[in-house]
Amino acid sequence: MEWNLLLKRLKVERQAEIKRGSMAKPLYRLQRFLRRAQLFLLFLGVAYIMAGSVLLLQRASLVVTQRGATSPPLPSLPSIPSPPRALELGMPPVRVGGYGGRSSRIMARGQGYQPGSLLDNRTGARWLMSRNLEIRHLRRRWFHSLMTEKDMSQVERSTPRRNVPHKGSYIGCFLDNSKERALRGSVFTDFRKMTSTMCQDTCSASGYQFAGLEYGSECYCGNHITSLRVRDKECNLDCKGEKGSVCGGVGRLSVFTVEDMLPGQRRYRNVRYRGCFREPENSSSTSLVHVLQLNLTSQSCIEACMNKEFPLAMLRSPDCFCGYATPDFTLHEPAEEEHCSQSNTTEASLPSTLQHFYQVYQTPVQDSRCTEKNFLPEKSSSLVALSSFPGAGNTWVRHLIELATGYYTGSYYFDGTLYNRGFKGEKDYWKSGRTICVKTHESGRREIEMYDSVILLIRSPYRSLMAEFNRKCAGHLGYASDQHWKTKEWPEFVSSYASWWASHVLDWLRFGQRVLVVHFEELQTVLVPRLRSIASFLNTTVTEDRLLCAESNQDGHFKRSGARQPTFDPFTPDMRGLIDGLIRAVDQALRDRNHTGLPLEYLPR
Repeated sequence: MEWNLLLKRLKVERQAEIKRGSMAKPLYRLQRFLRRAQLFLLFLGVAYIMAGSVLLLQRASLVVTQRGATSPPLPSLPSIPSPPRALELGMPPVRVGGYGGRSSRIMARGQGYQPGSLLDNRTGARWLMSRNLEIRHLRRRWFHSLMTEKDMSQVERSTPRRNVPHKGSYIGCFLDNSKERALRGSVFTDFRKMTSTMCQDTCSASGYQFAGLEYGSECYCGNHITSLRVRDKECNLDCKGEKGSVCGGVGRLSVFTVEDMLPGQRRYRNVRYRGCFREPENSSSTSLVHVLQLNLTSQSCIEACMNKEFPLAMLRSPDCFCGYATPDFTLHEPAEEEHCSQSNTTEASLPSTLQHFYQVYQTPVQDSRCTEKNFLPEKSSSLVALSSFPGAGNTWVRHLIELATGYYTGSYYFDGTLYNRGFKGEKDYWKSGRTICVKTHESGRREIEMYDSVILLIRSPYRSLMAEFNRKCAGHLGYASDQHWKTKEWPEFVSSYASWWASHVLDWLRFGQRVLVVHFEELQTVLVPRLRSIASFLNTTVTEDRLLCAESNQDGHFKRSGARQPTFDPFTPDMRGLIDGLIRAVDQALRDRNHTGLPLEYLPR
């Protein structure tokens, strides 16, 4: 009996186990499926992330240049488009006939402006925030637009290697390095359009006999080759602007003779007469080189000094001297012109006091004492802004700072045109600490407070507006035509940008932590003292020779030629009324904060 009960109990338990097993099997299968699904979803997620990363890298490669000696950089972005008109951003309609509104509020500050009053009250704060928001929209659209993929595909289209004829004669491939240059004359760079013809033309116009190309983008000029020749196959990099044409290599220079012309038939650019100067008391300290010539003329003296690669030619008949500007011979104190006209006569009976004056000419030869530039050897913990309104000469001042200090300047933006012309800091991250200062046009409080100090560059609003309109219509080196000035775009441009000129200065004065105000016009007239104060503000030591070299090379290769102006006055009475009021407001704000006021030429009369 007990045995039967035991069998029944075992049978019941077995049926229960079978039942539980039949229920657990689907659960087990479901569990296995979910595990496989998790792995599958994980795989899909990883694949999605990798695909997204590849797309981002491909897009970034449109802007970021490939590093490395054997891989040439990709073409840079095109020149930055100009800000859209105010009407296109949904701003209030511009009143061309009468300039009022927000601008009149800035002008009111010029009439008894007091720190902490109009600028700091609640109405002023609301205006400042709304105005900065509009300006920020303008700048973002202006500086951060990207090239379309269609444009990039056209730029990146490869060209087969071909034989390209040259104007001059190819000499060979030569060693070159930063400490011992094969050609020691002028230097210029174009990372996008460099060709052997461009380099030869530039060197010829500057009075040099040889032109050398390196890294596919760097051009060196000189009258003497000072390094050893190597095998031609070591010059193996194509020119950036001319596929199939060799432009040197890594540490290798492809050297050409420029197109030969007879003496007296050459035409040089940038030869200018500096004036009449007294011979320094310690003439040996100036290291002048005496050149003996028969039938001496100013032209023959200039050519002789150019052949010896000197930037200055000094004529005192019957002698010709070549040299540099030095602390003992600065060319800052010209003498009366009659002294030179008398000392260059053939009369031997002249008083000794009239026998020591030079007629000084600036030759096209670049002063080579300040051409080498580098990034800072150690990262700087202090971030210095070089801030200005667009069109105020920021690029020119960057060129001067790089010459004077020997260090690259950076930029808050990326302008491919500037990078292509040799501003290597343009491509560096603006917070890297490797550049001596950073260009910016920003003026919002948040952007200003990111910097520890600022060089605030100010230029006359009349000249700034015209310079920026020229850039907008014709690029960095071009000029707007009379037709451009007559369109409705010009008055709209003035209405939108004039108040930005004023608010830019007022914002930096209010929120900047440490401010050095520099006036563009003063740099043009007293360059060396102003550069000296800028170098001191940047906490860097510069020699007098380097400052004088920067003065000698101040024009550089990135400046509009001449001073072409429209054939009529583009500023209407209403425009002048607006701008003059803004000038008064900014002048008063500068004085209230213990800075020198605006130059007198700014102020309305």
